[in-house]
Amino acid sequence: MGKSRRTQVCIVGSGPAGLLLSQLLHRQGIESVILERKDRAYVEGRIRAGVLEQGTVDLLREAGVADRLDREGLVHDGFEIAGNGRRHRIALDELTNGKVVTVYGQTEVTKDLIAARLAAGGEIVFEAADVTPHAFDGSKPFVTYSHQGQKHRLDCDFIAGCDGFHGVCRQSLPQNAIRTFERTYPFAWLGILAKAAPAADELIYAHHDRGFALCSMRSESISRHYVQCSPNEDLSKWPDARIWDELRHRIGDTDGHHINEGPLLDKSITPMRSFVAEPMRHGSLFLAGDAAHIVPPTGAKGLNLAVSDIYYLYRALVQFYKQSMSDLLDRYSDQALARVWKAERFSWWMTSLLHKFPNEAGYDRAFENRMQEAEIAYLMSSRAAQTVVAENYVGLPF
Repeated sequence: MGKSRRTQVCIVGSGPAGLLLSQLLHRQGIESVILERKDRAYVEGRIRAGVLEQGTVDLLREAGVADRLDREGLVHDGFEIAGNGRRHRIALDELTNGKVVTVYGQTEVTKDLIAARLAAGGEIVFEAADVTPHAFDGSKPFVTYSHQGQKHRLDCDFIAGCDGFHGVCRQSLPQNAIRTFERTYPFAWLGILAKAAPAADELIYAHHDRGFALCSMRSESISRHYVQCSPNEDLSKWPDARIWDELRHRIGDTDGHHINEGPLLDKSITPMRSFVAEPMRHGSLFLAGDAAHIVPPTGAKGLNLAVSDIYYLYRALVQFYKQSMSDLLDRYSDQALARVWKAERFSWWMTSLLHKFPNEAGYDRAFENRMQEAEIAYLMSSRAAQTVVAENYVGLPF
């Protein structure tokens, strides 16, 4: 057994949630150690979300990791919805008293956070195997893991489970200690990252008879596009030319927009799922981010929800260590879940509005299809409806 040691907070997972929590705690003089199953190159290379809510950007600034974000991030004060042969812009800033979103890839957020933690002497144990939380129902939790052939024990006050949907922290809980809610959608997203200028200055979400499409970007020279496909889609049946052709059909090259082609840097399938686990606290173990909830990517809420979890957890831990009070820790799960369910609702609504649902055996979806068209037409004509969308898209208050 490797030498046992101690820290204040053991963080499992080095995605944005775990890294941001560690960085924020560090700035308050609170110690943490991050345990990560994968190597650094893998963690920094994962292609994920890229639309940051106003609150997410503000918290990254508070953590002192927003210098590159402020230089390179693309501030968007609106986005477009296409459907019924029309396109309409949702003016985020006008509808929300000046709030906006910023396009900046999750990959870049992760790189910035890792660099900040290592520069400050923070400890991230990459390639930590067999990570297992113990005794979190009591007051003396600890985590065991293996690293470079040696076994280790890390004693701590709290365990933060930021290790994703398939992580060990939620799976370590007793079955009767947690309740899960799930919806699996009958479609997926085929996503591409292309070395090409974006199709427009802002994101375009499209509802089309051939399926949903989204034109997005990571920078002024890198495009991120998606087309709706089957959950069990065979990527070999989607050569590059077919993807570009589908994008053109579903988005349309009207109103001066044009899909710019370029070499593909990444091509992948993203399943669509809604998932929530309740509660998000079990004794000294706190779940955050994808370990506790998943949203379909339509509403751009996944990374932002993880950050809002960290907002609540970070402030609760600071209160505990600085003021010897635990009321925010006791309220963590309820506070986080209240915001989670609102984001789940918005993501579910956006997904239901914009995607083409397949006909079920013996059931014709003609009525539902007309309801989608009516909902899109109403959204395009109603400032009140657009305000609801804008308020949710820029992010509800923490």
